[in-house]
Amino acid sequence: MKTVSQKVSFGEKVGYSLGDGSANLIFQMMMMFQLFFYTDVFGIKATAAGMILLVARIFDAFVDPVVGILSDRTNTKWGKYRPWILWTALPFAVFFVLAFATPDLGERGKILYAGITYTLLMSVYSFNNTPYSSLGGVMTSDIKERTSISSIRFVTATIATFVVQGLTLPLVAKFGQGDAQKGWSWTIGLFAIVVVVLLLVTFFTTKERITPPANQKTSVKQDLKDILHNGPWRAMFVLTLFLFVTLAMWGSGMSYYFNYVVDKDALFAFLKNFGLVAEAGQSYGSFHGFLNAFGLIAHDNSQVFAVGFSLFNMIGQIITLLGVIFLSQFLSNIFGKRNVFIVCLALTAVFTALFFVVPADRIANIFVLNILKSLAYA
Repeated sequence: MKTVSQKVSFGEKVGYSLGDGSANLIFQMMMMFQLFFYTDVFGIKATAAGMILLVARIFDAFVDPVVGILSDRTNTKWGKYRPWILWTALPFAVFFVLAFATPDLGERGKILYAGITYTLLMSVYSFNNTPYSSLGGVMTSDIKERTSISSIRFVTATIATFVVQGLTLPLVAKFGQGDAQKGWSWTIGLFAIVVVVLLLVTFFTTKERITPPANQKTSVKQDLKDILHNGPWRAMFVLTLFLFVTLAMWGSGMSYYFNYVVDKDALFAFLKNFGLVAEAGQSYGSFHGFLNAFGLIAHDNSQVFAVGFSLFNMIGQIITLLGVIFLSQFLSNIFGKRNVFIVCLALTAVFTALFFVVPADRIANIFVLNILKSLAYA
């Protein structure tokens, strides 16, 4: 195993982390809004849209190991993993835009179009993110440096999640001005540009310092055999699959919940208490002007869904971040990681189920429940 200097500059760590931020922009968009977009914007029936997402994710589960095998056998002047970030940057953005486009097709045409573009987007995500994750392991073998890299990566991914969950719907409303399809096109186009820029920064600012010996050879057949006979890997594979399904169900489900279940008049009054409603003749300071620039001020009931759901998401994300930073390790040290994971996952399920029994006009209760669920999930 050949290595060079193990120290990684802060700039390189940030550059690497931006790659996860870019991928998370797309990942969070798929988890939170893809199903909602298909049914409420593109006009696909819910059963067909759900089947598209399910089939694509099952297919993608088999793509990941293949990508890992291919990237491990890639040898270029840029290294093994960095080239994949460069090669997938533009296709990633293109299929992201196409997956949220609304071509004028018949019912079957829309289903076929959505199925193809979403599956391709998921596949490109694997071809980008699997080598990206491996890149972090060959930038240095220093444990402290790797921990630092992971910490910065986590912060960047969290910021991307916050942006998607907090700004997507307000930007759609602001860009669309009543035309949802136009709003989504402009919003996704803006995010796609950001994705390409961030991935290019990652490619140009990182370096692979650890390379395997030239005579080291592995068998694809043996790699697959090792994976399939690895019990912990199989367990984590199933767990990860279910967690991804849960994330998608939560994101999509809450979009419908806020749009169709939550009482809009009660939500309007709730937002007004927080100064997130524009009133005629009232002047606002620079902070409200900043919020309004990003569509986070409701001017009438038609914008309540976008602003209310965004506030709901942002609060949840902040609580999750605080829980990870201050509680996760603390509780794990006392009770053990396995016990904390099981109990908190069960609590997450309980708090999620309680959304079905909270009255639609009890907005404060809904937000408190979100705080508890986010804390347990953290």
